[in-house]
Amino acid sequence: MAKQIQAIRGMKDILPQQTPLWQFLEDRVRSVLSRYGYAEIRMPIVEMTELFKRSIGEVTDIVEKEMYTFADRNGDSLTLRPEGTAGCVRAGLENGLIFNQTQRLWYQGPMFRHERPQKGRYRQFHQIGVETFGLAGPDIDLELILITARIWQELGLQGLELQLNTLGTAEERGQYRDQLIAYFKGHMDELDEDSLRRLESNPLRILDSKNPKMAAVVENAPSLMEHLGETSLRHFEVLREGLDAAGVSYVLNPRLVRGLDYYSRTVFEWVTDSLGAQGTICAGGRYDGLVDQLGGKPTAAVGFAMGLERVIAMLESTDLAEQLPGPDVYLVMMGESAAREGVILAEQLRSALPALRLICHCGGGGFKNQLKKADKSRARYALILGEDEVARKEIGLKPLRGEGDQQQIALSQLEARLAEMIVRHG
Repeated sequence: MAKQIQAIRGMKDILPQQTPLWQFLEDRVRSVLSRYGYAEIRMPIVEMTELFKRSIGEVTDIVEKEMYTFADRNGDSLTLRPEGTAGCVRAGLENGLIFNQTQRLWYQGPMFRHERPQKGRYRQFHQIGVETFGLAGPDIDLELILITARIWQELGLQGLELQLNTLGTAEERGQYRDQLIAYFKGHMDELDEDSLRRLESNPLRILDSKNPKMAAVVENAPSLMEHLGETSLRHFEVLREGLDAAGVSYVLNPRLVRGLDYYSRTVFEWVTDSLGAQGTICAGGRYDGLVDQLGGKPTAAVGFAMGLERVIAMLESTDLAEQLPGPDVYLVMMGESAAREGVILAEQLRSALPALRLICHCGGGGFKNQLKKADKSRARYALILGEDEVARKEIGLKPLRGEGDQQQIALSQLEARLAEMIVRHG
């Protein structure tokens, strides 16, 4: 017997019993974004490698260590997308969606990074991303954070903390960068290997170190806030005033710098302590320099991305999965004429009631076996059609979730009865 092929490490199947929770999450987020006026865009999974080198930064962990990069048959260097923002900007520029326009866009799909797999971190993972272009004020930063807060509310998630910071402009960060390098050079013996590597190329990332042995040296580092100009400080102040007015609590985190080079001014993360080390479930911020960096005109931009696996892990810790609806009815058929008439009846019901979720039994089997499969399907009711019911033009309606006794219903009344059930149970 040939050896069974396994899934690639860090790339998981999402099984049928799990997909209802994924669909619930995706539908709720899609609904919220639609209500705020955001339009969906769909980009390729594979992009030119240069796109990510120019946007994310060549000395970031993502580009240096984590990207799935390969040469195609033409010799071009291609990469499975490790994040969605760069591809969204590329699509906007290529299709004329950005210059002298405002856009509110969102996308969803798989991303790929060759990381060490652990709970909440996979090599193929899924994100919903939101990007806006052409809006420079703090009002759009506020809107994006309010969108995320509303999503958590509609999903019923609790225990999330919003962390907030500002990175200022590229010029302000440049002045701060010089002072930060000088400070860390005075503490070289306290830096770990990653920090020493980043010292000259990307010193702000040292502030985001998770190494507990470096906590003290990071805590005592110079503050970026002291290097910000009046415009950046006012932008941040207005954003905070908006959050206060909306009743969204937050924690200021001056060490929050995000892992990508293109951020400026506002950065934020929603974090939880229920997922272990991978506590960030949603993160984003402003990246006003990225469109210019990728060949467009200077354009204000801000967005966020949500890690779906991590949100799903939080939802799985609740009883939500048990509350999600299964099929409305499961049609049990006993005997040849019942099987023949049942298939026709099922098609008639599906045509008359487009919202009806009906499973038609296939594969034969005795009454108890079929009823057992009906119950396992999580259907709310079983429709029971036997030879006697066909002769009497009736059908049995049996509740499967503790809602009364079985009833016999005339086939002529079945459509109206099922329509009433759909309205009652949503």
